[in-house]
Amino acid sequence: MNKPANILIVRTDKIGDVVLTLPVASIIKGFYPECRVTFMVQEYTRQLLAGNPSIDEIIVLHKKNGKIDYSKNLAEIKKRKFDTAITVFPSFKLARILFAAGINTRIGTGYRWYSFLFNKKVFEHRKYGTNHELVHNVNLLNKIGIEYTPEFGNVQFNIQIQSKAYNKVEQILNNSDYDPGKKTVIIHPGSGGSAVDLPIDRFRELVKILAQRLSVNIILTGLEQEKEICSYIASNKNVLNFAGLFNLSEMVALTNRCNLLVANSTGPIHIAAALDKWVIGFYPKIAACSPVRWGPFTKKRVIFSPTLGCSNCSRIQCAELNCMNSIEANDVALKIEEILKV
Repeated sequence: MNKPANILIVRTDKIGDVVLTLPVASIIKGFYPECRVTFMVQEYTRQLLAGNPSIDEIIVLHKKNGKIDYSKNLAEIKKRKFDTAITVFPSFKLARILFAAGINTRIGTGYRWYSFLFNKKVFEHRKYGTNHELVHNVNLLNKIGIEYTPEFGNVQFNIQIQSKAYNKVEQILNNSDYDPGKKTVIIHPGSGGSAVDLPIDRFRELVKILAQRLSVNIILTGLEQEKEICSYIASNKNVLNFAGLFNLSEMVALTNRCNLLVANSTGPIHIAAALDKWVIGFYPKIAACSPVRWGPFTKKRVIFSPTLGCSNCSRIQCAELNCMNSIEANDVALKIEEILKV
């Protein structure tokens, strides 16, 4: 097998998915130091890759009216003369573009109807949740002669703190009631809707307990449309509600300032884990959403799942039984106290 010299990695979905694909770049560089590595991502996730020493170039997926622009993306890819493409997040249109671009080695799943467009097929089912997403991503490298077993602590995410983002965060913290002498807990109650979340009232209860019991900075984060939810959760005047204030790069910089992040199964928990912060996550028992598949890839984690003795879980069953509500806020608070030693 010829050594790859110019690789394209395609991961055009959400924040957490991109974070869990970043180690692929550093692993490739470890085996093939001279290989050029390019990532194709969506515009809103490109900030996660900026300054990464293992990534030589970032290509942003072109869209038109919310859909993949076939002609523009084909032109972008074709002119770079890639010899290898690894499609981590597959779609028919992307697979077709890579085929049309004449890339010699096209690695992707063997389980889609359009898998004939890949000439190096990987037969692994992800939906059953038997392996971690990061492990599935790294296993794609087997097709270019790389055998690597990712474990907690032996992968590099290389997420960089951008100076502009750092300065913006520092400015906001300095103009708030933030106390740099205290430890900091970030609570991110929202999610992208890909899993079943801890109920908002449980988050409110947790914040109330922490504000009363611990002398720490408590920061709530979220999107602009989550400001109202965060205002409801911030039941204490000492809680800082920063929802809607930060873009992704700034959220990374803020997370780098914290000691612990608490969240559902969503992008920020993977960012915090990649930055080697303690994380507490809330995960349902549904196999496709479980911590086995989507948990933060770090030793510095605590996972809370429903305490109900249910089995064969599904989204419908979780909703009917209100499973996530069985997680007690006081149990979470005790674990935070234990981690922070405050």
